[in-house]
Amino acid sequence: MMNSQSTEKVNRTPIEAKPPVIKVVGLGGGGCNAVNRMIEHGMSGVEFIACNTDVQALESSLADVKVQLGPKCTRGLGAGSLPSVGEKAAEESFQALADALDGADMVFLTAGMGGGTGTGSIPVAARVSKHLGAVTIAVVTTPFSFEMTKRQKNAVIGLQKLRQYTHTLITVPNDRLLEVAPEDLTLEMAFKMADDVLRQGVQGISELLTETGLINVDFAHIRHVMELGGGALMSIGTGEGEGKALKALDQALNHPLLEKVDLSTATGVIANFTGGPDLTFAEVAETLNHLHEEAGNAAEIIPGVINDPNLTDRTQVILIVTGLGGLPLEKAIPGAEKYLADLPVNDSIPQSEPASSYFEMPNKQHREPAFAYTPGQAHINANDLDVPAFLRKRMRG
Repeated sequence: MMNSQSTEKVNRTPIEAKPPVIKVVGLGGGGCNAVNRMIEHGMSGVEFIACNTDVQALESSLADVKVQLGPKCTRGLGAGSLPSVGEKAAEESFQALADALDGADMVFLTAGMGGGTGTGSIPVAARVSKHLGAVTIAVVTTPFSFEMTKRQKNAVIGLQKLRQYTHTLITVPNDRLLEVAPEDLTLEMAFKMADDVLRQGVQGISELLTETGLINVDFAHIRHVMELGGGALMSIGTGEGEGKALKALDQALNHPLLEKVDLSTATGVIANFTGGPDLTFAEVAETLNHLHEEAGNAAEIIPGVINDPNLTDRTQVILIVTGLGGLPLEKAIPGAEKYLADLPVNDSIPQSEPASSYFEMPNKQHREPAFAYTPGQAHINANDLDVPAFLRKRMRG
């Protein structure tokens, strides 16, 4: 029998749980405006980062962290609506982006596609984020159909570059704002509607990860579902009154600013419900059964339930879905096929990987795993051009 006096002392100090670090990055004028609106809305629990080539615009940002992109190549004067300049500026500021994103578990990137800084820099920022090991989600707007063809072409090429570096890529076509907004709605309010897709997604996932639920969904669940492969989508819905949980699910599957979600090809679904004390087990069970019917037996469905006493007679659902096949890029940007036809063959989107408003994530077996650099990491090839330049220099140095 073991002597109690010789037994080592048990450490009874409680282990402090560290919540996942979520960072929201606005790139270019549109992205930085979206970040400002989220801050004005009073969002907390996330870190906001503003990135721009235009120093004057950057100074007006409400974000705590500001990154000037390409101070040498743009001299603080903007990218002149040229994505190539925006990309060059982001590459020049690769290290600054890496420093700003360091330590993030999840990164939301936002930009208006079609201009110079946002379109050119967001694929670079996504590459940094994914290589640092963060779950990377981009929410972007695409040009109105009446905007000049140059902006539309810029957006098509920018989205093509961006999709390979994101786990989830959500596009909000500006034309949808015209369809759902009343005629007397101001332009500022219309853009706030688009920004709300980002805000609700960030706020919903932040609450999902930080609030203690009756059925918890943790960060490991989210990462697991994101890495199942296939196209991915994040959406939010709200329902009120009788059948509120089903109504919330229906709204999430038919979001007015996003494409209709077809769950028949889904491989994984996280459905997190937030409701008041009047949300019954029967309501949640009925809604989950409906979700199973829509998705089929092949999908892995992970439910979560959070109680919020302020949500009387109202329920919100956050959906994160993977395995979606996707819809043609032309759905997001009219005339996209014309711009794709003008691209060199090696730059065109493969027919086997249809692009969409929730784009195809590279198959798991073909996707280079994300990594966080630590000195002496021998398995990283210092000559691999897909590895960021600052990491290759460290490997050689």
